[in-house]
Amino acid sequence: MPWNILKTILIGVLILMITLSIILLLLSMQPFVPNNYTQTVKTGGELEAKYLAMGTSQVEHMEVPTEEEWSSIHVYYPKEMAESEESYPVVVFVNGTGVYSSKYPALFKHLASWGFIVIGNEDPSTCSGSSADTTLAWLLNENENPNSRFYQKVDAEHIGISGHSQGGVGVFNAINEQPHSDSYTCAVSLSPTQLDWAEALKMHYEPNKTNIPIFILAAAENDVITPDGVKQLYDAANSDKVVALRKDMDHGKMLYSADGYVTAWFMWQLKDDTEAAKAFVGEDAELLRNPLYQDITRNFE
Repeated sequence: MPWNILKTILIGVLILMITLSIILLLLSMQPFVPNNYTQTVKTGGELEAKYLAMGTSQVEHMEVPTEEEWSSIHVYYPKEMAESEESYPVVVFVNGTGVYSSKYPALFKHLASWGFIVIGNEDPSTCSGSSADTTLAWLLNENENPNSRFYQKVDAEHIGISGHSQGGVGVFNAINEQPHSDSYTCAVSLSPTQLDWAEALKMHYEPNKTNIPIFILAAAENDVITPDGVKQLYDAANSDKVVALRKDMDHGKMLYSADGYVTAWFMWQLKDDTEAAKAFVGEDAELLRNPLYQDITRNFE
């Protein structure tokens, strides 16, 4: 092949590689949760809309380096915390595969605006619940440190946890297998990897050990767990529990598409919000009649 033709081909390949690298870099910089999701996600009920909207608190953010392989912890908290004498309930986030906490700040900000300390990390592989446990341990230590901004600010009696995909598996392991399992008050598992598939991927978890209130959500189709798989988790949990499938949704968007009800769940369970409870409690619970959800099951009225 003449050198000029080979040279043209090589230049073309080089340009293509550079272009692909730029595209991949730009994609890696994009958040996994749209910054405006609280204004664009469709809702099917007044309470869902209320708790999907931003809360009243302004939010501060803090990044803390760690000695762990995953390098850092991210904390979002109400700005008024610094001047307040109150303590604040906590929600720990467990990442999906490769979805570090720095990739979905909008979700953290939203929940913190409702008066929570919200904390996560940069661990790309979270199924064991170990990094969630380490992250919570750090915050509980800060609560006892007079030099910390979180000194006596953590309501250690009201701690929740939420995770998506592999993180949904990590939720079960954090609340059932880790040293600080007993610290959790309630949980949310979003599109957790189905039990048999998780076993094949060496992401073992045992939902039958669950003994705190749990809310399990998944997409009705196009998810890493089937409706039968969701029912299997529901049947296994030994606690107050609710499951629901979001219609016309896919796996990735389940991270934030049901956030109105996720926030309502934490408001009810961690802050005793009786208005939020109406989304789940009673014969006329809003979730039961929301047209965006199906296969809703709960074991309490």
